[in-house]
Amino acid sequence: MPAAHLIVLRHLWVLRKGRPWNLAVNGVFEPFLYLMSIGVGIGQLIDGDGGAIAYAAYVAPALLATSAMNSAISETTGSVWWRLRFEKFYDAIVTTPLTVRDIAHGEIAASVLRSTLSAVCFLLVITGFGMVHSWWALLALPACVLVAYAFSAAGMAAITVIREFHHQQYLQLVMLPMFLFATTFYPLSVYPQVLRPVVAALPLYQSIELLRGLTTGNLHPGMLVAVGYLLAMAALGSWLATRRLSRLLLP
Repeated sequence: MPAAHLIVLRHLWVLRKGRPWNLAVNGVFEPFLYLMSIGVGIGQLIDGDGGAIAYAAYVAPALLATSAMNSAISETTGSVWWRLRFEKFYDAIVTTPLTVRDIAHGEIAASVLRSTLSAVCFLLVITGFGMVHSWWALLALPACVLVAYAFSAAGMAAITVIREFHHQQYLQLVMLPMFLFATTFYPLSVYPQVLRPVVAALPLYQSIELLRGLTTGNLHPGMLVAVGYLLAMAALGSWLATRRLSRLLLP
């Protein structure tokens, strides 16, 4: 019987001994600064039908997706790497009835819970600032769960091939350009035609498209593509994470 929930319960027990509010603060603080400086600040210099508020509302869901991505990658790289490579925590677990699949799925689930907490806090912030313009935004919560799931699974798979702790900086070499160029601050139409498929293939772009459509009420078929993309990403990441952990932990 799958017992991945035991990994989640273990992390929740450890978390309650620490400072759980740090998760919310860390997940909100950085995107909030971007939102105020670029969405509101620079937004006042941009001409448009809605002025600064319209631009801020355009940027806000992109930063919401970024918050979910950053939290998921952070949760499945730093702590998991430490338990895998240094503490040998999982080597002890596999001697119990828990399986490698339980470990992988449990860590991904725990990461999703934490990342969703950060995303929900940021969603409440942008709602309070009047940057949500549709009741479809109620579906932004399960959408954030899906985004967190996809990136948590990808991060879990990536950490199994990182041998040194400082090598995690290479993940930032992927995440930072993706944040800057995945239509976070401007639409896909600004790119040359030849580059648009490349940008559209980025997972953060698909996440932004999904959340932006829900928070603005601008629903379109591309959102269903985004859902399928993220589900496939989550499934592939979970499979790779389980396969790689099996090679690392089992004789």
